[in-house]
Formats: sequence, structure tokens, C-alpha cells
Amino acid sequence: MKYKVELIPSEEGFAVSCPELPGCWSQGETEEEALENIKSAIVDYLAAVDEVNRRKQTRYVEVVAS
Repeated sequence: MKYKVELIPSEEGFAVSCPELPGCWSQGETEEEALENIKSAIVDYLAAVDEVNRRKQTRYVEVVAS
């Protein structure tokens, strides 16, 4: 799957984030390193979301407007 990422040059190299996945970001000294790091961050992010989703239970509640 492809994800759009945003690179931001900084004094330390590059910061990189994935707007589709809130809070998923990384960095690297070079653009190439930052891109490799965000790939790992995306994999870890998706694994964490999957783990949370497996543990949660879903219920339906009825709400009557007053």
C-alpha cells in the first residue's frame, strides 16, 4: 500500500510525517534515511492499530432525541 508522506528539511536533516496516520512521524539525517525510517514507523503504527482493534469490543446503543 502507498502512503503520502511530507518531508520537512531541518537543521538535523529531514522530518517526515504521514498525514493519513495522525501522530506517525520520523526523521533522518538524509532524505533517503528519513524515507526508510517513515516506512518502519508506518509498519509499527499499523501493527499498533491492529492490536488495539483486536482487543476492543463493539456495541450498538440506541439514542432517542428529546
